[in-house]
Amino acid sequence: MLKALRLTAAAAALVVSAAGCAAAEQPKMNDLEIAHTAYTAGNLDIRYAHMALAVSENPAVLDFARTMIRDHSAVNDQAVALIGKLKVTPQDNPLSRALVKGAAEKRAEFGRLSGKAFDCAYATNELGYHQVVNQTVAGTFIPQTTVPELKQLLEGALATFQAHEKHAGAMVKGLKCGA
Repeated sequence: MLKALRLTAAAAALVVSAAGCAAAEQPKMNDLEIAHTAYTAGNLDIRYAHMALAVSENPAVLDFARTMIRDHSAVNDQAVALIGKLKVTPQDNPLSRALVKGAAEKRAEFGRLSGKAFDCAYATNELGYHQVVNQTVAGTFIPQTTVPELKQLLEGALATFQAHEKHAGAMVKGLKCGA
């Protein structure tokens, strides 16, 4: 038993060490890349929401989609105002390009669905999307941001996006996706 605990502890230390090395190898994003990526992620979620409004007939999905459009548009409007105030240009980067590519593939997948299959795919995607966005904003973007106004914007947005994650989780449960 003690030997098994030592092996588990050693394996856990190895995983933590490997994760630390992998994170250290990731290039650090500058504020302009972070701003571009955050704005891109918001726009992509707005596009998902517009698709949900066009396809779904479920009141919970429609309500959630309207909330995504309202909230992500508001955050993106704040970002545009900040960019204008600072007189800078956001920078495209590999992460924002990967988000766009992945979203195009996801929209194509959604395009083949209707009814409960669409609703569940949309709701499940929104839950996963917000989980990843929240982890990225909290764990990478906020710590790497050097412009105080951008950091403040991201912190405020994070609180909103965390509420979206909870709302999406409740929607997935209410739709009985996977059941």
